[in-house]
Amino acid sequence: MDAIKEPEQINHPRRRFCGTAAMTIAATQLGMIGATNAQAEKAPSTLPLIRPGTHTSFRALKQIDAGALNVGYAEDGPADGPAVVLLHGWPYDVHSYVDVAPLLASAGYRVIVPYLRGYGATRFLSNETPRNGQQAALAADIIAWMDALKIEKATVAGYDWGARTANIIAALWPERCKAMVSVSGYLIGSQELNRMPLPPKAELQWWYQYYFATERGRAGYEKYTHDFGRLIWALASPKWAFDDATYGRSAAALDNPDHVAITIHNYRWRLGLAPGEPQYDALEKKLAALPAIAVPTITMEGDANGAPHPDPAAYAKKFSGKYEHRVISGGIGHNLPQEAPQAFAQAVIDVDRS
Repeated sequence: MDAIKEPEQINHPRRRFCGTAAMTIAATQLGMIGATNAQAEKAPSTLPLIRPGTHTSFRALKQIDAGALNVGYAEDGPADGPAVVLLHGWPYDVHSYVDVAPLLASAGYRVIVPYLRGYGATRFLSNETPRNGQQAALAADIIAWMDALKIEKATVAGYDWGARTANIIAALWPERCKAMVSVSGYLIGSQELNRMPLPPKAELQWWYQYYFATERGRAGYEKYTHDFGRLIWALASPKWAFDDATYGRSAAALDNPDHVAITIHNYRWRLGLAPGEPQYDALEKKLAALPAIAVPTITMEGDANGAPHPDPAAYAKKFSGKYEHRVISGGIGHNLPQEAPQAFAQAVIDVDRS
């Protein structure tokens, strides 16, 4: 792979794949990000103050046919405003952005938050379509959905599965991505890299991936979907005191008839235990090369993220354009947009205006 140039700083006043471990090892020679590793409180705020959990619903929920799906999505802000696409993770849903969306709308953005395949109101148009959860399929879904909405270019932001999807869009379709915010950094992976074993402590964090590789795990997730999701929430955000109502609003999205199949396929595909679809082979070949991302980017990490995530030094060199990393303090876990909506919304505005 060609050498990647040093990231230029922005000027303004997964769950990861197991393969990220390879970058972590290489990154020991890179050093830490240094001046770009800014605390959230140092970023100038241009937004009204908001308490996390202020909002419990969106202004509008809509549906549109796009590619293989009928996509359910939330929308806020002016229809002619610059577009911001916000992507959720597993086992979460669009409510991760229920406080972020009105903040961005107040700043003039058109904010669109889709349910990924296998979540909420999103449905497959055909019973014959494989319930495929591989990384390229999720990214292609969002491109098809943007096409359906006639969105030529957007700032894209996400965490967990959503961050990986944002990374792929920025890497493979940079003409569609104005800028990006990515929690936990660079999350593009490959089945080849995922064959590399991790140290035992790191493998332990992926217990659910190995559980899902078994028929017992599939049956267990199907039977205890809501209980499983709540456990993941607690482990991934150990200092987030979310209540039953907050979890319940998102857990309803896991009742999607394809959710279990998509989840199981996603994690089995990563380990090479389930095949992808041939139509995505060319995209996966490009992704396996771990392409650099050139669009302006802010990566973020909560100081109490209990989910597997790479060290920032492991991915700093993967961003070849304007780049900054922010650590969000205050016991912020894996679901950073919902736990720290002010900081997340500010990052979107800052990277869009960079």
